[in-house]
Amino acid sequence: MNLHQLRFVQEAARRNLNLTEAAKALHTSQPGVSKAIIELEDELGIEIFARHGKRLKRVTEPGQHVLDSVEIIMREINNLRRIGEEFSKQDSGTLSIATTHTQARYILPGPVSALRQAYPKVHISLHQGSPAQVAQMLIDEVAEIGMATESLDSYEELITLPCYEWQHSLVVPKDHPLAEKSRITLEDLASYPLITYHPSYTGRSRIDHAFAQRNLQPHIVLEAIDSDVIQTYVKLGMGIGIIAEMAIDQAGSEGLVTRPVGDLFGFNLARVAFKRGAYLRSFTYIFAELLSPRLPRDLVIKALEGSPSGDYCL
Repeated sequence: MNLHQLRFVQEAARRNLNLTEAAKALHTSQPGVSKAIIELEDELGIEIFARHGKRLKRVTEPGQHVLDSVEIIMREINNLRRIGEEFSKQDSGTLSIATTHTQARYILPGPVSALRQAYPKVHISLHQGSPAQVAQMLIDEVAEIGMATESLDSYEELITLPCYEWQHSLVVPKDHPLAEKSRITLEDLASYPLITYHPSYTGRSRIDHAFAQRNLQPHIVLEAIDSDVIQTYVKLGMGIGIIAEMAIDQAGSEGLVTRPVGDLFGFNLARVAFKRGAYLRSFTYIFAELLSPRLPRDLVIKALEGSPSGDYCL
């Protein structure tokens, strides 16, 4: 039994039993992956995967127990590497961050810059994706810390903590009828073409829920993941926009009027997440504190050592 075999089994499961994709991810050959898995099965005396011909079809019951153990072993190996880096090179290394476009564009520049000033030898690796992709990057240990509004608290493998609250804002041209209206309702918004986020991004679920609660069907003519893109199409006259409030100051809003609409859609909670059981280096704790005063080192440590996500709201 060796680490290559464990890694190959783990990657095969992660790639939906596609050995070709697993081999590509591991930078090796498909026959090599297949042979390593068979050798491990022979040594353990069980089938980890049920097969149809040469294809893997499903994970067997004993195979699932093997995969659970492999996950723990590989996590601890990565922890050992981080411990070594922590004490041999205490002020250097790589901090990998997984996040959405909105967080990367509007929230992270300040904390990233501050961390670089405090730890000039630390390299930052920024991975952008959907909230689900952010979660998967943490689970796969591509990233050490993740940040998003949607989805992160839905994964048992992750510890999540509240970072900050925010609300949506309405964006309309200065000459639009809603620009001067004192009180805007959901019925008002439903009567105009809307431009807002893709369903899996930036609090879109709250927008959909608010309209559904009032039995309203919004006329969404364009969906995007980028607040700047939404504002660009509002300026073109395609519709009125709903964007995250943190995108207002930094994005080009000349010629537009913005109005907070937290009273219509409620407040959203951006979260940070870590893989359960992960060993974090000192600069990762410092970065969490730079993100929010809600994330002091002792709270993050307590969360990683303790209860499931959601138990540490401040």
